[in-house]
Amino acid sequence: MKTLYSKFVITTMLVMIGSLCIGFLATNTYYHQVVKEKNDAKNVNIAREIASYIETTKPEDLDKYFTTLGGIGYQIYVTDGDEGQFFGGEYRDKSMSSKVVDRVIGGEIYHGMREFPKETFVTGFFANELINTIGVPFTIENKHYALFLRPDIRLLFSEVHTILAGLILVMTILSLLAMLLFAKALIRPITKLTEATHQLAHEKFDTLLNIDRADEIGQLAISFNVMTEKLQENDRMRKEFISNVSHDFQSPLLNIQGYIDLLKNPSLTEQERQEYTMIIELETKRLSTLTKQLLLLTSLDQSTRLLKREPYRLDEQLRETVSKYRWQLEEANMQLTYQLVPLIYSGDAGLLQNVWDNLLTNAIKYNVENGEIHIRLLEQSTYVEVLIEDSGLGITADQLQQVFDRFYRVDASRTKQGTGLGLAIVKQIVELHEGSVQMESVIHSGTKVFIRLPKL
Repeated sequence: MKTLYSKFVITTMLVMIGSLCIGFLATNTYYHQVVKEKNDAKNVNIAREIASYIETTKPEDLDKYFTTLGGIGYQIYVTDGDEGQFFGGEYRDKSMSSKVVDRVIGGEIYHGMREFPKETFVTGFFANELINTIGVPFTIENKHYALFLRPDIRLLFSEVHTILAGLILVMTILSLLAMLLFAKALIRPITKLTEATHQLAHEKFDTLLNIDRADEIGQLAISFNVMTEKLQENDRMRKEFISNVSHDFQSPLLNIQGYIDLLKNPSLTEQERQEYTMIIELETKRLSTLTKQLLLLTSLDQSTRLLKREPYRLDEQLRETVSKYRWQLEEANMQLTYQLVPLIYSGDAGLLQNVWDNLLTNAIKYNVENGEIHIRLLEQSTYVEVLIEDSGLGITADQLQQVFDRFYRVDASRTKQGTGLGLAIVKQIVELHEGSVQMESVIHSGTKVFIRLPKL
Protein backbone atom coordinates (compact mmCIF):
# COMPACT_ATOMS: atom_id res chain seq x y z
CA MET A 1 0.00 0.00 0.00
CA LYS A 2 1.38 3.37 -0.98
CA THR A 3 1.73 5.83 1.87
CA LEU A 4 0.53 9.41 1.61
CA TYR A 5 4.16 10.56 1.77
CA SER A 6 5.21 8.38 -1.19
CA LYS A 7 2.17 9.59 -3.14
CA PHE A 8 3.14 13.19 -2.37
CA VAL A 9 6.74 12.58 -3.52
CA ILE A 10 5.65 10.84 -6.72
CA THR A 11 3.08 13.54 -7.43
CA THR A 12 5.69 16.26 -6.86
CA MET A 13 8.11 14.57 -9.26
CA LEU A 14 5.40 14.11 -11.88
CA VAL A 15 4.36 17.75 -11.52
CA MET A 16 7.96 18.91 -11.97
CA ILE A 17 8.49 16.67 -15.00
CA GLY A 18 5.13 17.67 -16.45
CA SER A 19 5.88 21.35 -15.84
CA LEU A 20 9.26 20.94 -17.56
CA CYS A 21 7.67 19.31 -20.62
CA ILE A 22 4.85 21.85 -20.83
CA GLY A 23 7.29 24.70 -20.33
CA PHE A 24 9.54 23.35 -23.08
CA LEU A 25 6.61 22.93 -25.47
CA ALA A 26 5.39 26.44 -24.68
CA THR A 27 8.88 27.87 -25.21
CA ASN A 28 9.28 25.96 -28.47
CA THR A 29 5.91 27.22 -29.71
CA TYR A 30 6.77 30.78 -28.71
CA TYR A 31 10.08 30.53 -30.59
CA HIS A 32 8.43 29.30 -33.79
CA GLN A 33 5.51 31.75 -33.61
CA VAL A 34 7.30 34.90 -32.46
CA VAL A 35 11.07 34.72 -32.04
CA LYS A 36 12.11 32.77 -35.15
CA GLU A 37 11.19 35.44 -37.68
CA LYS A 38 12.78 38.21 -35.60
CA ASN A 39 15.92 36.12 -35.16
CA ASP A 40 16.04 35.52 -38.91
CA ALA A 41 15.76 39.25 -39.67
CA LYS A 42 18.44 40.14 -37.13
CA ASN A 43 20.93 37.64 -38.55
CA VAL A 44 20.12 38.72 -42.12
CA ASN A 45 21.18 42.27 -41.17
CA ILE A 46 24.41 40.95 -39.59
CA ALA A 47 25.20 38.83 -42.65
CA ARG A 48 24.52 41.79 -44.99
CA GLU A 49 26.82 44.05 -42.98
CA ILE A 50 29.56 41.41 -43.15
CA ALA A 51 29.05 41.06 -46.93
CA SER A 52 29.01 44.85 -47.38
CA TYR A 53 32.21 45.21 -45.35
CA ILE A 54 33.93 42.57 -47.46
CA GLU A 55 32.86 44.21 -50.73
CA THR A 56 33.83 47.75 -49.68
CA THR A 57 37.08 47.18 -47.74
CA LYS A 58 38.29 44.06 -49.61
CA PRO A 59 40.32 42.51 -46.73
CA GLU A 60 43.73 41.25 -47.86
CA ASP A 61 43.41 37.98 -45.94
CA LEU A 62 39.74 36.96 -46.28
CA ASP A 63 40.28 33.60 -44.57
CA LYS A 64 41.76 35.32 -41.52
CA TYR A 65 38.77 37.69 -41.40
CA PHE A 66 36.30 34.77 -41.46
CA THR A 67 38.38 32.93 -38.85
CA THR A 68 38.15 35.99 -36.62
CA LEU A 69 34.37 36.11 -37.07
CA GLY A 70 34.20 32.43 -36.20
CA GLY A 71 36.23 33.00 -33.07
CA ILE A 72 33.90 35.71 -31.74
CA GLY A 73 30.81 33.50 -31.97
CA TYR A 74 29.71 32.62 -35.49
CA GLN A 75 29.58 29.46 -37.57
CA ILE A 76 30.37 30.37 -41.17
CA TYR A 77 30.31 28.56 -44.47
CA VAL A 78 31.65 30.29 -47.59
CA THR A 79 31.37 28.76 -51.05
CA ASP A 80 31.67 29.83 -54.66
CA GLY A 81 29.48 26.94 -55.81
CA ASP A 82 32.34 24.57 -56.50
CA GLU A 83 34.37 24.67 -53.31
CA GLY A 84 33.41 25.64 -49.79
CA GLN A 85 35.15 26.33 -46.49
CA PHE A 86 33.92 26.31 -42.86
CA PHE A 87 34.99 28.76 -40.17
CA GLY A 88 34.19 28.85 -36.45
CA GLY A 89 32.23 26.12 -34.69
CA GLU A 90 31.48 22.82 -36.35
CA TYR A 91 28.06 22.07 -37.81
CA ARG A 92 26.41 18.82 -36.74
CA ASP A 93 24.83 18.47 -40.18
CA LYS A 94 26.70 20.07 -43.09
CA SER A 95 24.32 19.10 -45.87
CA MET A 96 23.07 21.94 -48.11
CA SER A 97 21.22 21.79 -51.40
CA SER A 98 23.27 22.94 -54.41
CA LYS A 99 20.16 24.72 -55.72
CA VAL A 100 20.07 26.86 -52.59
CA VAL A 101 23.76 27.69 -53.00
CA ASP A 102 23.25 28.66 -56.63
CA ARG A 103 20.29 30.91 -55.78
CA VAL A 104 22.29 32.72 -53.08
CA ILE A 105 25.25 33.19 -55.40
CA GLY A 106 22.76 34.52 -57.92
CA GLY A 107 21.76 37.26 -55.46
CA GLU A 108 18.91 35.84 -53.36
CA ILE A 109 18.74 35.89 -49.57
CA TYR A 110 18.42 32.48 -47.95
CA HIS A 111 16.12 32.50 -44.90
CA GLY A 112 17.05 29.15 -43.45
CA MET A 113 16.24 30.14 -39.87
CA ARG A 114 12.77 31.37 -40.78
CA GLU A 115 11.99 28.37 -42.98
CA PHE A 116 13.44 25.77 -40.66
CA PRO A 117 10.73 23.08 -40.18
CA LYS A 118 8.74 23.13 -36.93
CA GLU A 119 9.32 20.16 -34.65
CA THR A 120 7.53 19.44 -31.40
CA PHE A 121 10.44 18.47 -29.18
CA VAL A 122 13.31 20.32 -30.90
CA THR A 123 13.64 24.09 -30.61
CA GLY A 124 14.86 25.40 -33.94
CA PHE A 125 17.11 27.94 -32.25
CA PHE A 126 19.40 25.11 -31.07
CA ALA A 127 19.39 23.03 -34.29
CA ASN A 128 23.09 23.02 -35.28
CA GLU A 129 22.51 22.35 -38.99
CA LEU A 130 23.78 24.16 -42.06
CA ILE A 131 20.26 24.53 -43.42
CA ASN A 132 19.38 26.48 -40.21
CA THR A 133 21.42 29.52 -41.30
CA ILE A 134 21.18 32.83 -43.13
CA GLY A 135 22.62 32.97 -46.64
CA VAL A 136 23.67 36.20 -48.39
CA PRO A 137 25.71 36.80 -51.57
CA PHE A 138 28.87 38.89 -51.82
CA THR A 139 31.31 39.64 -54.62
CA ILE A 140 35.04 40.17 -54.38
CA GLU A 141 37.47 40.51 -57.25
CA ASN A 142 34.62 39.89 -59.67
CA LYS A 143 33.96 36.50 -58.16
CA HIS A 144 30.60 35.67 -56.63
CA TYR A 145 30.29 33.86 -53.30
CA ALA A 146 27.56 32.65 -50.92
CA LEU A 147 28.00 33.35 -47.21
CA PHE A 148 26.01 31.13 -44.80
CA LEU A 149 26.06 32.23 -41.16
CA ARG A 150 24.50 31.42 -37.80
CA PRO A 151 25.48 32.25 -34.18
CA ASP A 152 27.60 29.63 -32.42
CA ILE A 153 25.20 28.52 -29.65
CA ARG A 154 28.00 27.05 -27.56
CA LEU A 155 29.75 30.40 -27.30
CA LEU A 156 26.51 32.19 -26.45
CA PHE A 157 26.48 30.36 -23.12
CA SER A 158 28.79 32.73 -21.33
CA GLU A 159 29.69 32.81 -17.63
CA VAL A 160 26.43 34.65 -16.88
CA HIS A 161 24.39 31.93 -18.53
CA THR A 162 26.35 29.28 -16.64
CA ILE A 163 25.69 31.06 -13.35
CA LEU A 164 21.99 31.36 -14.17
CA ALA A 165 21.81 27.69 -15.15
CA GLY A 166 23.53 26.74 -11.90
CA LEU A 167 21.17 28.99 -9.96
CA ILE A 168 18.13 27.32 -11.57
CA LEU A 169 19.56 23.87 -10.87
CA VAL A 170 20.31 24.65 -7.22
CA MET A 171 16.88 26.27 -6.78
CA THR A 172 15.23 23.19 -8.28
CA ILE A 173 17.12 20.80 -5.98
CA LEU A 174 16.54 22.93 -2.86
CA SER A 175 12.86 23.38 -3.74
CA LEU A 176 12.46 19.62 -4.14
CA LEU A 177 14.18 18.94 -0.82
CA ALA A 178 12.10 21.63 0.90
CA MET A 179 8.89 20.12 -0.49
CA LEU A 180 9.93 16.66 0.70
CA LEU A 181 10.70 17.97 4.20
CA PHE A 182 7.44 19.93 4.24
CA ALA A 183 5.55 16.83 3.14
CA LYS A 184 7.19 14.86 5.96
CA ALA A 185 6.15 17.51 8.49
CA LEU A 186 2.66 17.60 6.98
CA ILE A 187 2.23 13.82 7.09
CA ARG A 188 3.54 13.41 10.67
CA PRO A 189 0.36 14.69 12.44
CA ILE A 190 -1.78 12.63 10.05
CA THR A 191 0.25 9.58 11.08
CA LYS A 192 -0.43 10.47 14.73
CA LEU A 193 -4.12 10.83 13.90
CA THR A 194 -4.12 7.39 12.26
CA GLU A 195 -2.50 5.81 15.32
CA ALA A 196 -4.99 7.57 17.59
CA THR A 197 -7.94 6.27 15.55
CA HIS A 198 -6.54 2.74 15.96
CA GLN A 199 -6.51 3.32 19.70
CA LEU A 200 -10.14 4.47 19.56
CA ALA A 201 -11.03 1.37 17.58
CA HIS A 202 -9.83 -0.66 20.59
CA GLU A 203 -12.02 1.46 22.91
CA LYS A 204 -9.13 3.41 24.40
CA PHE A 205 -11.12 6.63 24.68
CA ASP A 206 -8.49 8.44 26.76
CA THR A 207 -6.37 8.96 23.62
CA LEU A 208 -5.78 12.66 22.89
CA LEU A 209 -3.73 14.32 20.15
CA ASN A 210 -1.06 16.81 21.16
CA ILE A 211 -0.88 18.79 17.92
CA ASP A 212 -0.52 22.56 18.33
CA ARG A 213 -1.12 24.02 14.87
CA ALA A 214 -3.27 26.85 13.56
CA ASP A 215 -4.05 25.31 10.16
CA GLU A 216 -6.66 22.79 9.00
CA ILE A 217 -4.74 19.88 10.54
CA GLY A 218 -4.74 21.69 13.88
CA GLN A 219 -8.50 22.17 13.57
CA LEU A 220 -8.85 18.48 12.72
CA ALA A 221 -6.84 17.58 15.84
CA ILE A 222 -9.09 19.79 17.99
CA SER A 223 -12.19 18.18 16.46
CA PHE A 224 -10.68 14.74 17.07
CA ASN A 225 -10.03 15.55 20.73
CA VAL A 226 -13.58 16.84 21.13
CA MET A 227 -14.89 13.67 19.49
CA THR A 228 -12.70 11.55 21.79
CA GLU A 229 -14.05 13.32 24.88
CA LYS A 230 -17.61 12.80 23.67
CA LEU A 231 -16.91 9.13 22.95
CA GLN A 232 -15.42 8.79 26.41
CA GLU A 233 -18.52 10.38 27.92
CA ASN A 234 -20.78 8.20 25.77
CA ASP A 235 -18.87 5.12 26.86
CA ARG A 236 -19.31 6.10 30.49
CA MET A 237 -23.00 6.74 29.95
CA ARG A 238 -23.36 3.45 28.06
CA LYS A 239 -21.80 1.48 30.88
CA GLU A 240 -23.89 3.36 33.41
CA PHE A 241 -26.99 2.75 31.29
CA ILE A 242 -26.27 -0.99 31.10
CA SER A 243 -25.67 -1.09 34.85
CA ASN A 244 -28.95 0.73 35.54
CA VAL A 245 -30.93 -1.41 33.11
CA SER A 246 -29.45 -4.57 34.62
CA HIS A 247 -30.38 -3.41 38.11
CA ASP A 248 -33.89 -2.35 37.10
CA PHE A 249 -34.54 -5.67 35.41
CA GLN A 250 -32.84 -7.75 38.07
CA SER A 251 -34.76 -6.30 41.05
CA PRO A 252 -38.32 -7.09 39.83
CA LEU A 253 -37.21 -10.44 38.45
CA LEU A 254 -35.75 -11.42 41.83
CA ASN A 255 -38.95 -10.23 43.54
CA ILE A 256 -41.11 -12.23 41.15
CA GLN A 257 -38.94 -15.31 41.62
CA GLY A 258 -39.01 -14.92 45.40
CA TYR A 259 -42.76 -14.51 45.67
CA ILE A 260 -43.36 -17.39 43.26
CA ASP A 261 -41.30 -19.58 45.60
CA LEU A 262 -43.42 -18.35 48.51
CA LEU A 263 -46.63 -19.18 46.63
CA LYS A 264 -45.49 -22.78 46.41
CA ASN A 265 -45.94 -23.08 50.18
CA PRO A 266 -49.23 -25.00 50.71
CA SER A 267 -49.69 -23.56 54.17
CA LEU A 268 -50.22 -19.99 52.91
CA THR A 269 -53.44 -18.27 53.87
CA GLU A 270 -55.68 -16.85 51.15
CA GLN A 271 -54.84 -13.30 52.25
CA GLU A 272 -51.08 -13.96 51.93
CA ARG A 273 -51.60 -15.59 48.54
CA GLN A 274 -53.56 -12.56 47.31
CA GLU A 275 -50.89 -10.21 48.67
CA TYR A 276 -48.03 -12.10 46.98
CA THR A 277 -49.96 -12.31 43.73
CA MET A 278 -50.55 -8.57 43.77
CA ILE A 279 -46.82 -7.90 44.27
CA ILE A 280 -45.96 -10.19 41.35
CA GLU A 281 -48.52 -8.36 39.21
CA LEU A 282 -47.05 -4.97 40.15
CA GLU A 283 -43.51 -6.13 39.39
CA THR A 284 -44.65 -7.54 36.06
CA LYS A 285 -46.29 -4.23 35.15
CA ARG A 286 -43.09 -2.46 36.18
CA LEU A 287 -41.06 -4.67 33.82
CA SER A 288 -43.55 -4.04 31.04
CA THR A 289 -43.37 -0.28 31.58
CA LEU A 290 -39.58 -0.35 31.69
CA THR A 291 -39.42 -2.32 28.45
CA LYS A 292 -41.77 0.08 26.66
CA GLN A 293 -39.84 3.11 27.88
CA LEU A 294 -36.52 1.63 26.80
CA LEU A 295 -37.92 0.92 23.35
CA LEU A 296 -39.24 4.47 23.16
CA LEU A 297 -35.87 5.91 24.21
CA THR A 298 -34.13 3.77 21.59
CA SER A 299 -36.54 5.14 18.97
CA LEU A 300 -35.93 8.72 20.13
CA ASP A 301 -32.16 8.23 20.06
CA GLN A 302 -32.26 7.37 16.37
CA SER A 303 -30.89 10.47 14.63
CA THR A 304 -32.82 9.58 11.48
CA ARG A 305 -36.20 9.57 13.24
CA LEU A 306 -38.53 12.11 11.68
CA LEU A 307 -41.41 13.69 13.55
CA LYS A 308 -44.83 12.97 12.11
CA ARG A 309 -46.13 16.51 12.43
CA GLU A 310 -49.86 16.80 11.89
CA PRO A 311 -52.33 19.44 13.11
CA TYR A 312 -54.57 18.23 15.91
CA ARG A 313 -56.53 19.56 18.91
CA LEU A 314 -54.02 19.76 21.75
CA ASP A 315 -56.66 20.81 24.28
CA GLU A 316 -58.74 17.70 23.50
CA GLN A 317 -55.65 15.49 23.90
CA LEU A 318 -55.01 16.93 27.37
CA ARG A 319 -58.67 16.54 28.29
CA GLU A 320 -58.61 12.87 27.18
CA THR A 321 -55.44 12.30 29.22
CA VAL A 322 -57.18 13.59 32.34
CA SER A 323 -60.13 11.28 31.67
CA LYS A 324 -57.79 8.30 31.27
CA TYR A 325 -56.34 8.76 34.76
CA ARG A 326 -59.61 9.80 36.44
CA TRP A 327 -59.77 6.52 38.40
CA GLN A 328 -56.34 7.16 39.93
CA LEU A 329 -57.37 10.66 40.93
CA GLU A 330 -60.51 9.36 42.62
CA GLU A 331 -58.61 6.55 44.29
CA ALA A 332 -56.13 9.07 45.76
CA ASN A 333 -58.94 11.50 46.57
CA MET A 334 -57.29 14.30 44.54
CA GLN A 335 -58.87 17.29 42.89
CA LEU A 336 -57.84 18.21 39.35
CA THR A 337 -58.78 21.44 37.61
CA TYR A 338 -57.78 22.57 34.15
CA GLN A 339 -57.90 25.67 32.01
CA LEU A 340 -57.61 24.68 28.36
CA VAL A 341 -58.06 27.12 25.49
CA PRO A 342 -59.20 25.56 22.18
CA LEU A 343 -55.94 25.12 20.26
CA ILE A 344 -54.77 23.34 17.12
CA TYR A 345 -51.09 22.39 17.27
CA SER A 346 -48.95 20.80 14.55
CA GLY A 347 -46.87 18.07 16.17
CA ASP A 348 -46.39 14.34 16.68
CA ALA A 349 -49.49 13.52 18.71
CA GLY A 350 -48.27 10.01 19.56
CA LEU A 351 -45.02 11.22 21.08
CA LEU A 352 -46.58 14.15 22.92
CA GLN A 353 -49.09 11.76 24.50
CA ASN A 354 -46.11 10.18 26.29
CA VAL A 355 -45.23 13.62 27.69
CA TRP A 356 -48.66 14.24 29.18
CA ASP A 357 -48.89 10.66 30.51
CA ASN A 358 -45.56 10.90 32.31
CA LEU A 359 -46.17 14.34 33.79
CA LEU A 360 -49.70 13.61 34.99
CA THR A 361 -48.80 10.23 36.55
CA ASN A 362 -45.84 11.90 38.31
CA ALA A 363 -48.15 14.63 39.65
CA ILE A 364 -50.47 11.91 41.01
CA LYS A 365 -47.71 9.62 42.29
CA TYR A 366 -45.68 12.26 44.16
CA ASN A 367 -48.66 14.25 45.47
CA VAL A 368 -49.96 14.31 49.03
CA GLU A 369 -53.22 12.81 50.25
CA ASN A 370 -56.20 14.99 49.24
CA GLY A 371 -53.82 16.98 47.05
CA GLU A 372 -54.53 19.17 44.05
CA ILE A 373 -53.42 19.22 40.42
CA HIS A 374 -53.91 22.08 38.01
CA ILE A 375 -53.36 21.98 34.22
CA ARG A 376 -53.26 25.10 32.07
CA LEU A 377 -52.94 25.46 28.28
CA LEU A 378 -52.16 28.92 26.89
CA GLU A 379 -51.41 30.17 23.40
CA GLN A 380 -48.83 32.92 22.94
CA SER A 381 -47.74 34.70 19.74
CA THR A 382 -44.80 32.38 19.00
CA TYR A 383 -45.31 29.37 21.25
CA VAL A 384 -47.77 27.17 23.12
CA GLU A 385 -47.33 26.70 26.87
CA VAL A 386 -48.60 23.80 28.98
CA LEU A 387 -48.33 24.05 32.79
CA ILE A 388 -48.86 21.04 35.06
CA GLU A 389 -48.81 22.02 38.74
CA ASP A 390 -49.25 19.82 41.81
CA SER A 391 -49.33 20.36 45.57
CA GLY A 392 -47.06 17.39 46.23
CA LEU A 393 -43.89 16.60 48.13
CA GLY A 394 -41.56 18.76 46.06
CA ILE A 395 -37.81 18.24 45.58
CA THR A 396 -34.64 20.10 46.51
CA ALA A 397 -32.62 22.40 44.24
CA ASP A 398 -29.84 19.77 43.93
CA GLN A 399 -32.33 17.10 42.92
CA LEU A 400 -33.97 19.49 40.49
CA GLN A 401 -30.74 19.63 38.45
CA GLN A 402 -30.77 15.85 37.89
CA VAL A 403 -34.44 14.98 37.46
CA PHE A 404 -34.14 14.80 33.64
CA ASP A 405 -31.15 12.38 33.74
CA ARG A 406 -31.87 8.83 32.74
CA PHE A 407 -32.52 6.43 35.63
CA TYR A 408 -32.27 9.22 38.19
CA ARG A 409 -34.75 8.86 41.01
CA VAL A 410 -35.35 11.24 43.86
CA ASP A 411 -36.02 8.15 45.99
CA ALA A 412 -32.46 6.81 46.25
CA SER A 413 -33.56 3.51 47.70
CA ARG A 414 -35.57 2.76 44.52
CA THR A 415 -38.48 1.52 46.56
CA LYS A 416 -40.86 3.98 44.91
CA GLN A 417 -42.60 2.59 41.85
CA GLY A 418 -40.97 3.99 38.74
CA THR A 419 -38.17 3.48 36.24
CA GLY A 420 -36.32 6.81 36.34
CA LEU A 421 -36.86 7.21 32.57
CA GLY A 422 -40.12 9.20 32.43
CA LEU A 423 -38.73 12.72 32.68
CA ALA A 424 -35.81 11.85 30.38
CA ILE A 425 -38.37 10.79 27.77
CA VAL A 426 -40.35 14.00 28.36
CA LYS A 427 -37.28 16.18 27.80
CA GLN A 428 -36.19 14.35 24.66
CA ILE A 429 -39.63 14.46 23.04
CA VAL A 430 -40.05 18.17 23.80
CA GLU A 431 -36.60 18.95 22.39
CA LEU A 432 -37.43 16.94 19.25
CA HIS A 433 -40.27 19.42 18.82
CA GLU A 434 -37.67 22.22 19.27
CA GLY A 435 -39.34 23.15 22.55
CA SER A 436 -38.17 23.47 26.15
CA VAL A 437 -39.14 21.99 29.51
CA GLN A 438 -38.60 23.75 32.83
CA MET A 439 -39.35 22.55 36.35
CA GLU A 440 -39.80 24.55 39.53
CA SER A 441 -40.24 22.88 42.91
CA VAL A 442 -40.31 23.68 46.61
CA ILE A 443 -40.14 21.06 49.35
CA HIS A 444 -43.61 20.35 50.79
CA SER A 445 -45.14 23.01 48.53
CA GLY A 446 -45.44 21.22 45.21
CA THR A 447 -43.93 21.22 41.72
CA LYS A 448 -44.57 23.14 38.50
CA VAL A 449 -43.59 21.82 35.06
CA PHE A 450 -43.64 24.27 32.13
CA ILE A 451 -43.67 22.89 28.57
CA ARG A 452 -43.13 25.39 25.75
CA LEU A 453 -43.64 24.25 22.16
CA PRO A 454 -42.86 26.69 19.32
CA LYS A 455 -45.44 27.37 16.62
CA LEU A 456 -44.33 26.42 13.15
